[in-house]
Amino acid sequence: MPDRVGFIGLGIMGSRMAANLVRAGFELTVWNRTASTADEWATRHGAAVASSPQALASNSDVVISMVVDGDQVESVLLGEEGAGQGPGLLCIDMSTIGPAVARRVGAGLQERGVSFMDAPVTGSSPKAEDGTLTIMAGGEEGDFERARPLFDAMGELILHVGPVGHGQLLKVINNAVAAANTAVAAEALIAGARAGADLDALVAVIRAGSGASAMFDLKQGPMRSHDYTTLFKLEHMLKDLRLCLEEARAAGVGTEMIEATEGILADAGERGLGDQDFAALLEVVEERAGARLEPRG
Repeated sequence: MPDRVGFIGLGIMGSRMAANLVRAGFELTVWNRTASTADEWATRHGAAVASSPQALASNSDVVISMVVDGDQVESVLLGEEGAGQGPGLLCIDMSTIGPAVARRVGAGLQERGVSFMDAPVTGSSPKAEDGTLTIMAGGEEGDFERARPLFDAMGELILHVGPVGHGQLLKVINNAVAAANTAVAAEALIAGARAGADLDALVAVIRAGSGASAMFDLKQGPMRSHDYTTLFKLEHMLKDLRLCLEEARAAGVGTEMIEATEGILADAGERGLGDQDFAALLEVVEERAGARLEPRG
């Protein structure tokens, strides 16, 4: 077990993942762009706070980053005061940044003698809370074994999926499926309601039948109530779909379904729904259908 762990990024996911590391007995130092967030979190969970990513790395054997996008990852790991300095250090990025950026960050760290894994997660905040995330890790086998105790504290299904960049590849493909599934669920609920179906019965049938899915189960209730309390921001899902589109197009693969879902999310973002949960794509689907789901009684 690494004695000292640095954790960068205490947002919706990162704060919960870091808390599970503390509960597992790891000694944590944290850093967050908003210093007051780091101070408050550290006081509540019993961790140290670093003044910069570089200072965090100087007191860490392993550094984990969980931030918004590739630009932030490059800044906190490769920037002038970034954490990616010091031979023997292992940096693990668990953000969703796409394969190309992951490979670029990995190469930049390798030049400094720093090991790197891209290990994005799926499961949204409830699974981050209870430590049952799915973690897909790309990198060297030895680095994966070194990181395994950390992954075990944060996740349930933990996979070594190939070289650096392959964790990101699997993640963006998975998120494209999740988003498209949610868009189809929204259309199905509206179609059922417009046709006069009993939506409770429709939901029961789908849950028990071949249409069942984790996304339908998770999002149908909030969509029927128009409750977009954020589990996974719409703007982040839009970013992930665009990363998936980049990879698919580079591979010469048709992307009609993903493009259609990206268009729905883009429209929702333009309506100011980017900070809401991506279930808010329902608003666009409703407008296009000319129908609105009645709130649940």
